[in-house]
Amino acid sequence: QVQLVESGGGLVQPGGSLRLSCAASGFTFSRYSMRWYRQAPGKERELVAAVTPTGGITNYAGSVKGRFTISRDNAKNTVYLQMNSLKPEDTAVYYCYAPYGSLGSWGQGTQVTVSS
Repeated sequence: QVQLVESGGGLVQPGGSLRLSCAASGFTFSRYSMRWYRQAPGKERELVAAVTPTGGITNYAGSVKGRFTISRDNAKNTVYLQMNSLKPEDTAVYYCYAPYGSLGSWGQGTQVTVSS
């Protein structure tokens, strides 16, 4: 059974930082690219960042490029999202995604709130 468990969300002031983690199990983590998505209230879910199986190539949404960094540790079956210089518009539920299974696999999400 595939499980993706996010952690690390919370309340942070504008300009602050958070590091999200997503622990994966139930599939061969090192063989799959991984992605972070987010969904703000009243908006569609959007792709934030992606990383290839070895971690050698990363891609980012334009709105987070230069502020967020996606990385992975295949020995720990974990993908990370380091978020710096956070803005109120980064407020959303952040989801981990693995392209495993017919519809892909999602975590339960972790709330990130950026507010003073």
